[in-house]
Amino acid sequence: MATSFLTREGFEKLQDELDTLRTQRRQEIAERLHEAMEGGELIENAEYEAAKNEQAFVEGRIKELEILLATARVVEEIPLADSVQVGATVVIREEGSKVEETYSIVGAAEANPSIGKISNESPLGKALINKKAGDKVQVDAPQGSFVVSVVKVE
Repeated sequence: MATSFLTREGFEKLQDELDTLRTQRRQEIAERLHEAMEGGELIENAEYEAAKNEQAFVEGRIKELEILLATARVVEEIPLADSVQVGATVVIREEGSKVEETYSIVGAAEANPSIGKISNESPLGKALINKKAGDKVQVDAPQGSFVVSVVKVE
């Protein structure tokens, strides 16, 4: 299985989610199943069916998180890094634009572009890895290629 990269914050967030699923969510679903079974005929009981479906989803997510956390490589924020790595923050400017954009490079499991966290496996993330301030980078994205300049790496 491939190694996933997580920041310390991302690792702790996923660990908290796993703990919540194992304790609170499992208990809530068990109570719903118990109540639904007391309701009589299980074959036609929509509440029972919904609880079983939710149980399957929760158990699948627990297994997914267990595997992810067991194989994850936690990267600490890189102090004074001179090249883009997982855990670094990079400021870029698209060619022809005056607007600078700031992104943190994270593993796929904690990527959230709407808050400036992009995956090292995304087209932009892949293109930026190992680049330094002043480098121009061609990004081959599904919508087409574009060029960005690395303004600075933090």
